[in-house]
Amino acid sequence: MSVLICGSLAFDTITTFPGRFAQQILPEQVHILNVSFLVPTLRKEFGGCAGNIAYSLKQLGGEPLVMATLGKDGALYRNHLEQMGVSLKYVHTVDNDYTAQAIIITDQDNNQITAFHPGAMGQAHIQRIEANAGIKLAIVAPDGRDAMIQHAEQLKAANIPFIFDPGQGLPMFDGDDLKRFISQATWVAVNDYEAKMLADRTGTSLADLSKSHLKGLIETLGADGCNVYVQGEKTHVPGVKAAAVIDPTGCGDAFRGGLLYGLVNGWDLVKSVTLANQIGAIKIAAAGPQNYTLDRATLGV
Repeated sequence: MSVLICGSLAFDTITTFPGRFAQQILPEQVHILNVSFLVPTLRKEFGGCAGNIAYSLKQLGGEPLVMATLGKDGALYRNHLEQMGVSLKYVHTVDNDYTAQAIIITDQDNNQITAFHPGAMGQAHIQRIEANAGIKLAIVAPDGRDAMIQHAEQLKAANIPFIFDPGQGLPMFDGDDLKRFISQATWVAVNDYEAKMLADRTGTSLADLSKSHLKGLIETLGADGCNVYVQGEKTHVPGVKAAAVIDPTGCGDAFRGGLLYGLVNGWDLVKSVTLANQIGAIKIAAAGPQNYTLDRATLGV
């Protein structure tokens, strides 16, 4: 059963700052902020939420279909997806821009500062979603603004259930935009920071947002697990202790791969989130968003 993953493909430049951002940024001087962080380690990785989610889902035995746009430098990423066994059917290349790029600095407390160049992602809306009996489930993850709006509308029109996962793209949308997304989606997934922004912009609590046609709203809490809201009722799903805390980059995407696997296989939301928590804990123990290994037998899938 195929899962359509609408979102970004990006090259990540990941660096580590061996200190604390809070010790380098003076709150009373932010109006003249001029800070340089010495980052002794640097890695180049395959990233972007669509690629990261597909990596997680594929390892679990799922069938991810990535709908994303690469730039003129995207051949390396296409080869990477092929080697993963992920279909390139909906991976489009444009010749007039570069593939999206993320430059990420992580401090010793796992706080992150990210600079993101959208590049070819800004043209992701040129691909349309049509009704397809082979696609059982989808996710609208961070992507170009027009792509997120249009793909959500197209999924709704095609009667394909989907997760609305605004992620770092949430600030692009006002309250009316977000209410429209929620009205079209089947589930909503946000982290705790995004949850506060979602509630603020819609003027509605998470519990009340879930009192609708939604089958559930998931609020991730990092190491503390998640809260699952179904028809106004909140269930806390405990986190999983990681073997090591190495790199949080891509943990949310790894989580969503597990969530999609459970949902497409007919699991209830709490069971799906329980698996997703396990995968997030495995991912954070590895450097980079696509360098961890999942043991399906150990995970019970």
